[in-house]
Amino acid sequence: MSEEPVHQSSDSIQGEGFVPQFRTLRELIDQVTGRAHWQPTEEGDAGLAEFLPFPFLAMVGQREMKLALLISLVNPSVGGVLLIGPRGTGKTTAVRSLVDLLPETPRSLCYYGCMPDDIEIGGIEAVCPDCARKYAMGEPLYKLDKVHLVELPLNARLDDVVGGMDERLAAQDRLRMRKGILAQADRNLLYVDEVNLLGDEVVDAILDASAQGSYTVRRGPLSATFRSRFVLIGSMNPEEGRLRPQIMDRFGLRVVVHGLNKSSDRLEVYRRVQAYQAQPRSVAQQFANETALVQNEIQLIRDTLPEVTLPDPVAGFGLEIINRLKLDSSRAEITLFEAARALTALDGRKEVSEQDLFEVAPMTLRMRRSTFMEEFFSSQEKEENELNTLLQRLQKKTLDP
Repeated sequence: MSEEPVHQSSDSIQGEGFVPQFRTLRELIDQVTGRAHWQPTEEGDAGLAEFLPFPFLAMVGQREMKLALLISLVNPSVGGVLLIGPRGTGKTTAVRSLVDLLPETPRSLCYYGCMPDDIEIGGIEAVCPDCARKYAMGEPLYKLDKVHLVELPLNARLDDVVGGMDERLAAQDRLRMRKGILAQADRNLLYVDEVNLLGDEVVDAILDASAQGSYTVRRGPLSATFRSRFVLIGSMNPEEGRLRPQIMDRFGLRVVVHGLNKSSDRLEVYRRVQAYQAQPRSVAQQFANETALVQNEIQLIRDTLPEVTLPDPVAGFGLEIINRLKLDSSRAEITLFEAARALTALDGRKEVSEQDLFEVAPMTLRMRRSTFMEEFFSSQEKEENELNTLLQRLQKKTLDP
């Protein structure tokens, strides 16, 4: 990303004579979200029902949460985000506000999600016959499309999640498998609110799809394999129950969301929410220019992310942090390094520093230690020592009768 200022806000938005400059995307977000309360303008009746999410840039405070969500947009390799906190702290609002910031991604034109990469890796047999024909004829297999936010309802059944028999076609004596939510989430964001309350079978389906990037549905004589490569975002209130360790491990970033401490911040939240509820289109318009700029910058950063490097000394420092924390899972360093690369790109640089590791370490490494495993290894070590002592005595007795 260029070192030149990425944006100059208009006087009509910021006030007469106030034209701040921003060197990086992070500076822009920090400045815009700290904007003082505005007075909404009068607006007419649009006559249409439209979904207008609360602007991401209008959220007050919660810096770590916003940074984690931006990192997940810039670099899907971090493995998604888990937001943990009490009700009313803005978790769901923050996730849904990402809609206006989502970048573009290659989208398959095939019902089953076939892509040119599949052919490059697995050969022509890795795609469906129709896509194989298109590929041979030089026809495109994908198009650029905006990333979508796909929400998984808490009451979703397994058939809703993975798909099943298409009943509409079955009524016409035609058989085809219907896509489920996991297939619809391919190359998108999959948001699960109250993820700790999901049923076990739904959790297992998400885990399988997340690990493999695809899943297979079998119903009688029919079977179909759907691509399902998504960024998983979850939120939960720990008062309502714990999260299974298996799915906790799938979230790369873990953010503990607290309520705002400053009275001035809480008052500003009240004013912004009140204005949004009264005139959502007016509030959205107040941040329209900066929102469009952020969306464009995220797209550029995603494209230039491969140029960001991780020097060996910095990587060694990160591994030392992990070793001192006694973390066993290799996902710890993968998430730490990928999040640091994304943060570096967001800051307009090409080389990760130790400071980048310091900044992302809390959200990447927290909640990765297991008390159960520590106790298990401790008891196992005692057993190993007793076993080795016995074997050494018997070996010595055999050698020295």
